[in-house]
Amino acid sequence: MFQINEVVEYNEVPFRVLMLMSDHLIWISLDDTSAFPQLVNKKELQIAVDEEVLTRMDDPYSELAFQTPEEGTIAKTKRDNNYQLIKPLVESPEFYLAKSRSAIINQIIEKQGSTKQTLYRLARRYWQRGQTQNALLPDYKNSGAKGKKRIATNKKLGRPRKYMPGTGAIIDSFIERLFRIAIDKYLLTDKGYSFPYAHRRFKSLYENHFPNTPEEEIPTNWQMMHFYKREYQQVNRIQKQVSRIEYNKDVKPLSSTANTQVLGPGSRYEIDATIADIYLVSDSDRANIVGRPVIYMVKDVFSRMVTGFYVGFENASYIAAIQSLAMAMTDKVEFCREYGFEITSEDWPSVGLPDAILADRGEILGYQIESLESNFSIRIENTPPYRGDAKGIVERSFKTLQADFTPFAPGVVTGTKIKKRGDKDYRLDAKLTICEFKEIILSSILYHNQFAVLEKYDRDVDMPSDLPLVPKELWQWGLQHRTGRLRTASYDALRVSLLPRIKATLSDLGICIYGVYYTSVEIVQQGWLHRSSEARRPEKLNAAYDPASADHIYIFPEKNSTKYWICKLTPRSREFEGASFWDVWLVQETQKQTMAKSKLVAEQKKREHEEFVASKIKQAVKKSSDTSHLSNAERISSINDNKRKIKALERQENAYRPDIGTKDKKAEVIHLNEHVEEDYSYPDHIDELFSEDD
Repeated sequence: MFQINEVVEYNEVPFRVLMLMSDHLIWISLDDTSAFPQLVNKKELQIAVDEEVLTRMDDPYSELAFQTPEEGTIAKTKRDNNYQLIKPLVESPEFYLAKSRSAIINQIIEKQGSTKQTLYRLARRYWQRGQTQNALLPDYKNSGAKGKKRIATNKKLGRPRKYMPGTGAIIDSFIERLFRIAIDKYLLTDKGYSFPYAHRRFKSLYENHFPNTPEEEIPTNWQMMHFYKREYQQVNRIQKQVSRIEYNKDVKPLSSTANTQVLGPGSRYEIDATIADIYLVSDSDRANIVGRPVIYMVKDVFSRMVTGFYVGFENASYIAAIQSLAMAMTDKVEFCREYGFEITSEDWPSVGLPDAILADRGEILGYQIESLESNFSIRIENTPPYRGDAKGIVERSFKTLQADFTPFAPGVVTGTKIKKRGDKDYRLDAKLTICEFKEIILSSILYHNQFAVLEKYDRDVDMPSDLPLVPKELWQWGLQHRTGRLRTASYDALRVSLLPRIKATLSDLGICIYGVYYTSVEIVQQGWLHRSSEARRPEKLNAAYDPASADHIYIFPEKNSTKYWICKLTPRSREFEGASFWDVWLVQETQKQTMAKSKLVAEQKKREHEEFVASKIKQAVKKSSDTSHLSNAERISSINDNKRKIKALERQENAYRPDIGTKDKKAEVIHLNEHVEEDYSYPDHIDELFSEDD
């Protein structure tokens, strides 16, 4: 019912769950500056939930997961040093007992030389803010009164003058009013006035109010510019400096084109990959054999439950690994429903972050996976080279999984592909599509998690003899009688943190990666897409992308932070809607080849065209030399007459003359009404055109 690190509100007081036990849990108050971990009975909390006295709430320190201090900075050094200082305390299983806690504190003081006040303050900070290393980051964001306006009293703000005479003017509300008048009248118009001109007009206005003021004591251009940048947003500045027509035509952003050492469930997950022993065919055309798929599996060591998997044709790599990891940490109900399996969350309860992930060194290395350690407090463990036995739990599961389909399925790999006389190539026996194979794998995993009996499972001493050795039952027993290690986290933050990164460039066309353009509401609001010399945009930004989908990317606008903006395709790159980045790269490669071939033909035809033009000109010059008996003045004066003659000849040649035949007999006219004189003149609709509607 409860998860480690979740925040609940009890009698209007927020608490964070620190540890789960069989009948109790440990929590700590978030608002009390002298709070200590408390032991609470689960039954009492369940009653409080029923009485609506206890409710879940959002984590007020969730933003700490997005902070990534730069290497070598004071913030990172303080965070790491503080964590190492209190590590013996926070990692102790008896941290909630006052006597044990006091003994550990005294040991730390004896070894490190710190004080009780500091240690308790850091430990309380660690517990209250999410039990991650980032909880110990200093609150530099509260320093400097960022975002608050400074008010000068008796001394001008900023550094004193060094070269210019005088002390400078103090900017008060009256001067700010004059700033606004000059800016609104001369700068935020479509007249094209420069900022220095607007400042000169401000000076004239200032002197009208304060005559005989020395030039050096008048507010400077820089002071007015500081006010201008602080008070006026870039989007508004750009929009008001051009006319509405020009803004819509030339400045406005374009939008038309464009897992014996585990304590319980979640203590350690193991992840590994293998190539399935079967050949598959395409979902769209069963005649197309697409090869052998890659299977990634994530497995909980304690319960042997498969928590996540991946089936596809990505090579064993980081790209495929993150898909299985993301699935392992999130709810699988909707995923199973997509493949026709109706389950509940209790049928596949592995939702949340594990304490550790054990993997091969190859694919689980790099910047993105390291973010799991610092931002989400997940320990990444790597096996030594050539030691697949270190992950025996997940390694053995591949053989069990494939035993479910290899005796029956066509296209299964058997021996060698080299045929003996009369043999048939097993690849040609492929019949299962990719989707059908995924359904088989998913059904095998659901059976394993809910019903498979683990005959060789080694029981611990405290496990009852009547406990069914089934992954689901082991998982539930572990949550009730052991320390459950799963912790909550935002799926979006987790997923985006794991995606591969690239540097994206910016222009007035949008954010660009791999030649594909993207935009977002935030980017437009920043004014980065406006086509104006006033627009200021960063040259490059960090971007994360999902290789399986080119429809969206994720931009990180702040340095050393994992806060992101979601960007979508612009109409300019609409050809890649619904495509993957592998599709994008393939299409771009084909386009470049086609372009190169077209340029070769164009160059040849351009050369032939130029030769034709030059030949015609040469012939015309040769024929026209010394052919006129008129003087230059007479030739010039006869231009209009010559033009009229050519125009008359052109009209005569272009006139349309229908073939009316040679019949002499005229058609007989039959009158419909012999007594009414017919009017065959052109109809006049003046009254109908200009009359008002009834």
